Amino acid sequence: MLHLDLDAFFAAVEQRDKPSLRGKPVVVGGVGGRGVVSTASYEARVYGVRSAMSTREARSRCPHAAFLSGRFHAYRETSRQVMGLLRAASPLVEPLSLDEAFVDLAHAGLPDLSVETVTAFAEDLRARVMEATGGLTASVGIGTSKFIAKVASDLRKPDALVVVAPGTERDLLRPMDVRVIPGVGPATAERMRRVGIHTVEQLEAVSEDEMVRLLGNAHGHWLYSLARAEDDRPVVAEREAKSVSVEGTYDTDLTDRKLMESLLTRQANEVAGRLRKGGLSGRTVTIKVRLHDFTTLSRSSTLPSPTDSAATIARLARTLLADLDTTGGVRLLGVGVSGLADWVQEDLFGEAAEEEVEVLPEVEVPHHSRRTWAPGMDVEHAEHGRGWVWGSGRGVVTVRFETASTPPGPVRSFKDDDPDLTPWRPPEPEDEDGT
Repeated sequence: MLHLDLDAFFAAVEQRDKPSLRGKPVVVGGVGGRGVVSTASYEARVYGVRSAMSTREARSRCPHAAFLSGRFHAYRETSRQVMGLLRAASPLVEPLSLDEAFVDLAHAGLPDLSVETVTAFAEDLRARVMEATGGLTASVGIGTSKFIAKVASDLRKPDALVVVAPGTERDLLRPMDVRVIPGVGPATAERMRRVGIHTVEQLEAVSEDEMVRLLGNAHGHWLYSLARAEDDRPVVAEREAKSVSVEGTYDTDLTDRKLMESLLTRQANEVAGRLRKGGLSGRTVTIKVRLHDFTTLSRSSTLPSPTDSAATIARLARTLLADLDTTGGVRLLGVGVSGLADWVQEDLFGEAAEEEVEVLPEVEVPHHSRRTWAPGMDVEHAEHGRGWVWGSGRGVVTVRFETASTPPGPVRSFKDDDPDLTPWRPPEPEDEDGT
């Protein structure tokens, strides 16, 4: 098994596309007072900045870092390039997120699976990833199981390759902290600490019965096996869709409850259309609501049988919204359906088919007269060309004009309603694999 993890992915993409930030601390995530760090470059990590840390604390630790809101279109496109390379190498690729995946090397067409052969393969793969992504590095681990490959890829980050030879897995694991094992979070680690278990070697010495007594049946058996480097999980190349959802982010906070209900109704209609197109239905309807202070809430309701009815999904979504306090304003609304099945229970509520059709209300979403200029976003100026937002406020937006293929560029400031300055987005990629 091979595990590939792109190093400090979001921050690395920003540094690639913004020459003036190369070699400097970069933090990607929420930039407001309640924001959270998504990714920090290695230059920022030197100052103690970590993922999931509050942006407020990150700023106090590294005030000179560039704090950017993120550009998911750039991350998705870079991920698509990397996953394409992996799928060209082996038909069994299991993406875990935009920046990491497992690859089954037994199906990669290699002459053998010796340490020398897989090492040469991985080095070539890392070089191709760097070339395809414009300089991004990847840490790669190779082992006899998913668990060992993942542990190996974390050992010497960034930009490293670690191959764990068959038969050496336990020697590698024994000195490590028990938290290296998937499923050992803070609560489990604390429970182990109380009984004197700190390392994998100490965990290995515990009997299976004692492990089950300490951690429960499923968790105990699982950790007992992993402590002995026993992991037979296969690489799952194609994961079935677990949910279908639609969401929207709005330029100005929504406060009109009727407007929110109308937007949810339209989103439910779109979700239902996607379900029917895929021959699917679902039992659980979920709404996602992000409030004015970036607090994100979700509420769900589960039906006795699956449905693909827009009216049913919309009614449940509106009912779920009614239980939330949205008086402070809403930045984002979304509707999703999970618990998917490939069949539908007709007349779920004993309603006639024609009653399942709702007339969608006219919706006009209010918007600011001035655009929102998020730090890091791509922009284009009629005279100066492409660049990115360095900062904004008090009616002014400051832009550094540079791209991945230019030297560090000049900085210019404009009124934030300057008609010559517009957001820039790349053309939408062709629809591939039905996604």
